[in-house]
Amino acid sequence: MERTRAKREQENGKLDEKGVHLRREIGLLPAVSFIIGTVVGSGIFIAPKGVLMNSGSVGLSLLVWALCGILSLFGALCYAELGTSFTKSGGHYTYLLETLGPLPAFLRLWVEFLFIRPAVASYVSLAFGRYVVEPFFAPCVAPPALIKLVSILGVTFVVAVNCWSVRVASQTQITLTFIKMFALVLIIIPGIIALAKGKTENFQNGFEVDSLTLDRLPLAFYNGLYAYGGWFYLNFVTEEVINPNRNIPVAIIFSIVTVTVFYVLVNVAYYTVMTPAELLLSDAVAVTFANRALQGLASVIPILVALSCLGALNGGFFGSPRMLFVGAREGHWPRIFSMIHIRRHTPLPAVLFLYPLVVVMLINGEIYQLINFASFSRWFFIALATLGMLIHRHRFPNHPRPFKVPLVIAITFTAVCFFIVGLSLYSDPWNTGQSCVLTLTGVPVYYLAVHRFRLPNRWRRIFNYCSKHMQILLEVAQQEVQTY
Repeated sequence: MERTRAKREQENGKLDEKGVHLRREIGLLPAVSFIIGTVVGSGIFIAPKGVLMNSGSVGLSLLVWALCGILSLFGALCYAELGTSFTKSGGHYTYLLETLGPLPAFLRLWVEFLFIRPAVASYVSLAFGRYVVEPFFAPCVAPPALIKLVSILGVTFVVAVNCWSVRVASQTQITLTFIKMFALVLIIIPGIIALAKGKTENFQNGFEVDSLTLDRLPLAFYNGLYAYGGWFYLNFVTEEVINPNRNIPVAIIFSIVTVTVFYVLVNVAYYTVMTPAELLLSDAVAVTFANRALQGLASVIPILVALSCLGALNGGFFGSPRMLFVGAREGHWPRIFSMIHIRRHTPLPAVLFLYPLVVVMLINGEIYQLINFASFSRWFFIALATLGMLIHRHRFPNHPRPFKVPLVIAITFTAVCFFIVGLSLYSDPWNTGQSCVLTLTGVPVYYLAVHRFRLPNRWRRIFNYCSKHMQILLEVAQQEVQTY
């Protein structure tokens, strides 16, 4: 009897290996690389200008960077609890579905792929294109059309890698993470040396609160939090993480603490070499810094920054399609997007779906408007997810929670997120208002197309016909093995 049971288990193991499903291939090092590689992208090279512009002084801008790191760590700890409490992939979508119900979860899915993910990918790819192109035209202005063309090529490369293989995408992320951390070290060391030599004039009278206005402060935090954005991406791929109960909390905590220390040191380095006025005039802060402090390596820095942006782009395209994949699996998106390539075991339709949306927004968008535009909905739903975690704790106190964040941290993070989101409606009513309206457009879509499925029969037949032929063309199939 035991021999029969062992044989059955062996056969099931072979089925798991051969079946169409997403494999658990992400260990601790890829998990850490995935988070750091996604967080450290274009933000630290673009956002310092936005943080300084809206905070008004050197000292306050450094304080904003440190507070953004602490706030991101609080949020990451909350998501470590959510990721170990709910074993499905999907991140924000899954946690809203499990704690607050299907409508908030659908709205998160709707807004993520309508404009948050395209906007985030667009401004990262625009930064990539800028750092690739501008050195060839310095000191003249680079043609905007050429920057956008190179940006599209970068997006195309990342999409191709993520369609080809999960393992190749993971190895690419590890390599690019080491490159980008090397770039940050190259910036930090000259800054520390200059600081040790007494170059501190830019830090004198650093807290000039006269230029601080309450309505612009949330925008400073939005720019800082944009640079930290990505600490939640590992939660999108929970079903592909080896030993998630251990690796998710360890990877999240180590990654965010490391990034916070590096970000503060990088900004200190910027201010030792550049005056606040010079930083505000620069569209490529790291290049301006390299021309001053690293003249022998000035030509290398733009390449390293461009590769850093490419790593963030790769992490985003690796993680976000899993949310669409899980949403389609739950019936909140067309079923074609819950399918996997039968040989490459990648969520091919979900990855490809993002590509045209990113290209369209990339062509039409302006980088700082995109940051403010996307941030409202992103942080509103993160606050909702952690609020849902608190409600779920109260309603189901005996639910297994391998990692449990202290209650004061969860409450503080949720309250601060709602405060920043509310204040942003006053600070930038146009962009945040647009973001809010676009989020609410998902409500009628949910009740017409998902909740009651009231689409006309002719539309259903056309859609089913297109889905069938798309499935054949892409060589994709439904997941055969449950991975959660």
